[in-house]
Amino acid sequence: MRIQSAAAVGVGALAFAAAAPAGALAKPTITMSGSTSVAPLAAKLARAYLRECRGCVRFKLLQGGSDVGISDVARGRVTIGNSSRDPKPGDPGGLVFNKIARDAICIITNPANRLPNLSQAQVQAIFSGSVRDWRQVPGSTISGPIDLFVRTPASGTQDAFDKIFMKPQKVSTVASQKASNGLIQQAVQRDRNGIGYVSLDFTRGVHTVRYKGVACTLRNAVSGQYEGVRNFYMVTRGKPTGAAARFIRWVQRSTTARRVIATDWVPLR
Repeated sequence: MRIQSAAAVGVGALAFAAAAPAGALAKPTITMSGSTSVAPLAAKLARAYLRECRGCVRFKLLQGGSDVGISDVARGRVTIGNSSRDPKPGDPGGLVFNKIARDAICIITNPANRLPNLSQAQVQAIFSGSVRDWRQVPGSTISGPIDLFVRTPASGTQDAFDKIFMKPQKVSTVASQKASNGLIQQAVQRDRNGIGYVSLDFTRGVHTVRYKGVACTLRNAVSGQYEGVRNFYMVTRGKPTGAAARFIRWVQRSTTARRVIATDWVPLR
């Protein structure tokens, strides 16, 4: 099964449910796979939902990247595919992208290189590989070769980075590709010459670079000052029904869910 293969590529599975009394009827299970950016938010929302509905469902959360989640839900392998990218013309038919929040993508460097700011032209020059040494980057506090860390093609973060920061340029083919936000975060933490990009929730332990003079913070993402913001979706095969419909409706409309989202992400207006 694809669910097993998703867990095997280094992105773990979380399963959680409220305790049920002996002899209780089996509860419906909502399975999710996909975006490593959406996963931390999905886990927090699921736990909050379980507390409010008193354990009305069970959740199983896998990761693997947005394209994996979209493929899994299209094939009926999971109930919800978590995606951090917008729909594409080539996506399977019949899918519904249920928007749940927005998220900031931050450019990060190692703490040894406290780069103050990057323009879009500088971002494109660095990540396309046309600028290859930190001595060529104004404000860099180190010198030496630039080590690029990017996401794999299946990543919604990669898709959003291409559209928001890079278009019409392309990311260099020599960049080191990582399968999750956490792996990018760890790679940049360990490499003083490293630079990458991650969801705002993955910026601990690294230096976050201003983009076009604006800091990548939740406040600036909410206000619209920070431009590097993309959508989060819970994707279903057709209009959601049953337990999934109740959960997604709660995510989109409840005050509790809005408070959870507002901790590190941008709630829907």
